[in-house]
Amino acid sequence: MDNGNLREGIQGVTLFDDLKNITVTLDEDDIATVNLNRPAKRNALNAETIEELIFTFTKLPRAGARAIILRAEGDHFCAGLDLVEHHSEDRTAGEFMHICLRWHEAFNKMEYSGIPVIAALKGAVVGGGLELASSAHIRVADETTYFALPEGQRGLFTGGGATIRVADLVGKARMIDMMLTGRSYKGTEAVEVGLCQYLVEGDSELKAKDIALAATKNPPLSNFAICSAISHLTNMSALDASYAEAAVAGIVNTQPASRERLEAFVKKKAPRVRPDGMR
Repeated sequence: MDNGNLREGIQGVTLFDDLKNITVTLDEDDIATVNLNRPAKRNALNAETIEELIFTFTKLPRAGARAIILRAEGDHFCAGLDLVEHHSEDRTAGEFMHICLRWHEAFNKMEYSGIPVIAALKGAVVGGGLELASSAHIRVADETTYFALPEGQRGLFTGGGATIRVADLVGKARMIDMMLTGRSYKGTEAVEVGLCQYLVEGDSELKAKDIALAATKNPPLSNFAICSAISHLTNMSALDASYAEAAVAGIVNTQPASRERLEAFVKKKAPRVRPDGMR
């Protein structure tokens, strides 16, 4: 695989040197960090950034990454669609539909990559930024993080998968309320409604790194099933999902790594599940 020019970065080796709006690094633990790098725009997503996300999440599964941290420069994770670009482009309905399909392509690459994606959130996680965050497998918020879907107030409608992923997280009624009224969530309430799984004091990236490290200790095939099969199974009928789940379990649960870990469990050498585990 052609990774482009490689150089030493702060968080490891920098991949894909020709990207303009994001940077990607891979550290010694095989954890990739995907960094949104438009802080002056509150990391709003323009068309070019979406194309870079598609490229990145297409390449990373073959670049040796075993977990991915998604973060952002500046005070905000992502303020959503770049409204300045959208206004200046004055797109037709067909042109904007194509833009939306590219957003879906990018976020599907994330969700179905088979690699755990952990989003380290801060500040605004708004509109398309929430669509981006909801494509990650785990979301860690800090005390500054707030979630909103202000599309209704701006005369817009979600186009990057919120009706699929955000509605799945919080329920249809809450999503409609967020879009109609501009209601936002933060803090413990955001955890309670399902917008994030973790809320931390201080730096969300530190917790994201802990989660990523824990994930890298799992067999890659197990992570692949967890981070791709579950999403596929929820798209199926119950009968088809039951069959497909059994097939996936047959493959994953008989892998050599599973055999080794089961032997450790039988010999009482495996770590026990405890109530004070990661939370």
